[in-house]
Amino acid sequence: MSNRYVYGVVESDDVAFETDAVAGADSVYTVSHRRLGAVVSDIDTTDPEETDEDAQLHDDVLREIMAYDGGTTVVPMQFGMAFEGDRELKNVLRGARPAFRRAMNDIEGKIELGLKLVREDDADVDREALEDDVEARFDSIATQAVENDLFSDRLVLNRSYLVDEDEREAFDEAVAEFEADRDDLLVQYTGPFAPYSFVDVKIGAKQ
Repeated sequence: MSNRYVYGVVESDDVAFETDAVAGADSVYTVSHRRLGAVVSDIDTTDPEETDEDAQLHDDVLREIMAYDGGTTVVPMQFGMAFEGDRELKNVLRGARPAFRRAMNDIEGKIELGLKLVREDDADVDREALEDDVEARFDSIATQAVENDLFSDRLVLNRSYLVDEDEREAFDEAVAEFEADRDDLLVQYTGPFAPYSFVDVKIGAKQ
């Protein structure tokens, strides 16, 4: 029996394309309920293993959805959300409809960008001054910012930013200027991603 693996939710019923997808799938399509559509692929389990390859494919498919038809707003799901069939999935779309609508309004026309700052081996970094500098440079360009875990001793700042697509170039330039000014830090600038860090839609237990 084929199960539905969900990448994200869009306000559309016609997102469909061939691509390398999770668990060996080779295409994605839309399961819709009242103008909300879950973009899915067919897999043979409701509990897919999160391998590095499939985690990357999940993100790659979300980027393709974001670029679909000139640009599509997608509320991203975390890896592993799968359902036994269309009926169970449509029930979820029905129950979480208001939350999905709010999330789409919040992220429409926006992308997520990541900024990690790693202290060079011999550098002595004033974290408070660094945070003030980062806020002055980036917070006025971004719509929102969230702090992420500092998972190593040398990682001194780890933030995700929600940025209007029209401000992407300005944000890129601000990062380049910052990197040129700081020889004590390794700058790791990533994205664009679907805005995982800025949506929090609970869609219930898998069926």
